[in-house]
Amino acid sequence: MRTIEKYVFGAFMSSFFLAFLVLSFVLTISLMVQIVGYMLKGVPVRLVGRFAVVSFPETMQWTIPLGLLVASILVFSRLSADSEVAAMRACGINLLTIMRAPLAFAACCTLFGLFVNNEIVPRGHEVRRDLARRISVGAGLELLEPGRVIADFPKVKFYFEEREGQWLKDLIVFDFSNPRMDRLVTASKALVTSEGRDVVLDLHGVTVDPVDEHNPGMARAARVQYRVKDALKDGTYKRKEKDFRFFELLAEIDQARADVKNPQAAAERRAREGRSKGSAERELKFLKKTMRRRLSDLRTEFQKRLVFAFASICFVLVGVPLGIRAQRKESTIGMAIALATALSYYLVVILMTSMSKDYAVHPYVLIWLPVVACFALASWLVPKNL
Repeated sequence: MRTIEKYVFGAFMSSFFLAFLVLSFVLTISLMVQIVGYMLKGVPVRLVGRFAVVSFPETMQWTIPLGLLVASILVFSRLSADSEVAAMRACGINLLTIMRAPLAFAACCTLFGLFVNNEIVPRGHEVRRDLARRISVGAGLELLEPGRVIADFPKVKFYFEEREGQWLKDLIVFDFSNPRMDRLVTASKALVTSEGRDVVLDLHGVTVDPVDEHNPGMARAARVQYRVKDALKDGTYKRKEKDFRFFELLAEIDQARADVKNPQAAAERRAREGRSKGSAERELKFLKKTMRRRLSDLRTEFQKRLVFAFASICFVLVGVPLGIRAQRKESTIGMAIALATALSYYLVVILMTSMSKDYAVHPYVLIWLPVVACFALASWLVPKNL
């Protein structure tokens, strides 16, 4: 019996790792395209590398359960088609026995998924959003690289030959801020800094052509300060529900629940912070609705992470008996079953997530429907295949 269990589990693990690698590649294609786009735009390799490192773990919440589902259906459909399942039954080995090792592995994947979804993915999501903000238009001073035209700032373009720390050498600035004229500014070197959302260039050995619209000639100066207003995006980053890790999310849920129970205290706190939106009555009415939506958002996000993790064990419970019931040896029918099962599962999760602000329908409860459906389906299918 041990030999048969090892044989089935070995085939299961081989299929799982192959499916995991293929799915990981497929799900990261768009990420790779995005990374290549950043590299072509001249984003520093350090930023691009950090962006890639924090983005890849997020795909594991999809690839691990899907890999388990594909492995379950393909392996057990092949065993059924080759009459190996029938032979095992004839030897007194039932389905639960050969399912034991895959289910144990799926349970480990569920625990790992809980950790990934609550600790790794939120941290990666926060870092990725912050890096994307910095990499996009207004990415900041880290985009200033020598040997290329910097066109990421509004109404101005830069070009310089060398960079040493914050010093730019042989700088050329194309200024398009005045609609009535374009201006060319050159400097032998410039110290680049930022003040708020402005980029400040302390230019040395400067030429300006033209000086302004009333003086079309060229002027020279030993030192000039040149400021690009609103060149950088706002440096503050407001954390969202997806950015909170496990205990942080629980704390936010507790705070939101307290605000819903006592909106008057929340209104007074907003008034002290200068964030009131009108009269006390209007503010209280606004807060009641806003706080309920926020509480529903937080609860739905928390439950979504659990449902994503439970997909691992759900897919094995459903995939094994579905694979056995597939009578054809070809893998196409197995892939079709896997696709239909995963699509149904995640469609409900995505639908409930999109309705997270509609607290009246309790999306944080309905999001468990696919898990309940999988266990109910497994409780019907498994006994029929014993």
